[in-house]
Amino acid sequence: MLDFHELRELAADVRVFVDVAEDKAEALKAVIAAYDVVLAIFPSEEGMGLHVIKGKEILDTIARSRTHASYSHTAIAVPDLQHAQALKYLTAPVEQRIAA
Repeated sequence: MLDFHELRELAADVRVFVDVAEDKAEALKAVIAAYDVVLAIFPSEEGMGLHVIKGKEILDTIARSRTHASYSHTAIAVPDLQHAQALKYLTAPVEQRIAA
């Protein structure tokens, strides 16, 4: 089970990493490439929204099998769901973007 407080802390760490990077786009791509699961968090009517940028298959497998498999994860703060969806699309492998 993911903890929203932990996700906020992870997103803050990612924000600092990207902010100090000379090439912010490359820093963001490096973060996404480094983890098995990357979640976007954003403000929503329910308090916090969540969108899977990378690793949906891993999370689906864990949910179906009800196991506690280990995987690396992080979070990226975005302003809204549309930004999360755009980030997912822009960081997907080229063959997935072409198919879409």
